[in-house]
Amino acid sequence: MSENVQRVKASELELKEKLVNVGRVTKVTKGGRTFTFSALVVVGDGNGIVGHGLGKAREVSEAITKATEDAKKNLVKVPIMKGTVPHEQMGKFGAGRVRIAPASHGTGVIAGGAMRAVLESAGVTDVLAKSLGSSNPHNVVKATINALESLRDPMTIGHHRSMSMKRVFNG
Repeated sequence: MSENVQRVKASELELKEKLVNVGRVTKVTKGGRTFTFSALVVVGDGNGIVGHGLGKAREVSEAITKATEDAKKNLVKVPIMKGTVPHEQMGKFGAGRVRIAPASHGTGVIAGGAMRAVLESAGVTDVLAKSLGSSNPHNVVKATINALESLRDPMTIGHHRSMSMKRVFNG
């Protein structure tokens, strides 16, 4: 995790949840088959805060509830400028690799399934994104959040380089 990642408390935020994936797991025992469910959920306030969680239970609704609670414990703050990301970034988790790039106003969220849920929950409205490696939803979600965590806004860059905002933007 990079030094500029900010952890956020969920207590005073109004978070929206998005279900990314529900998996059915079958355990075969002497007495027959036992089904359990795992749910992957992404939560965000639509204003730069996003998190993901995994829940497992014997019923789908209980798994989703557990996943939502887990997601609220893993919130991070993401820099968003004018509805898009500040710069191009690659993210990686396991075999999942993603690329996110800024887009002009009106482009929309050009991303597939699991990435779309993360980017929309974070409040990104215009972005070009591509999933390059594994299509496993768990790895894609974690790689996307890794890429978002790695983003730096111009104020942070200026502070680290001891530059004024005018010099950061004009080069």
